Amino acid sequence: MIGGLPRSDMVTLGLVVAQFNSEVTEEMETEALAAAQERGATVAETVHVPGVYDSPLAADRLARRDAVDAVAVVGAIVTGDTDHDRVIADATAQGLTQVSLDRDTPITFGVSGPGMSGAEARERTDKGAEAVNAAVDMVGVAA
Repeated sequence: MIGGLPRSDMVTLGLVVAQFNSEVTEEMETEALAAAQERGATVAETVHVPGVYDSPLAADRLARRDAVDAVAVVGAIVTGDTDHDRVIADATAQGLTQVSLDRDTPITFGVSGPGMSGAEARERTDKGAEAVNAAVDMVGVAA
């Protein structure tokens, strides 16, 4: 520990990546892994799920592991002709929050959207790195 916070080279993360909108989420995953490496954190396992709505279960499974200090979730929710994107985002955020509280493990929400176009989503791939950075930071906060 350094100043009460764990060294980031001692932080082990789980990573959940939604495959829907993969042209965006693949880049988010790349940025997430680069951020982990930059911070000296280890990504113990990456779980690919069909879409962000499916991420709470995967995050829960990773958070149950003693060796995982935090879980970063990345995905992209693009708007359509209905409010479905908002429903998905709300349900996912609530589900991930519940997992975090139930497991007493930081779960970060690196999901872009809702309410954006595919082009806007492609401009926000940095959410992958943001999710990992928040996860590493939250390990110290939650310690």
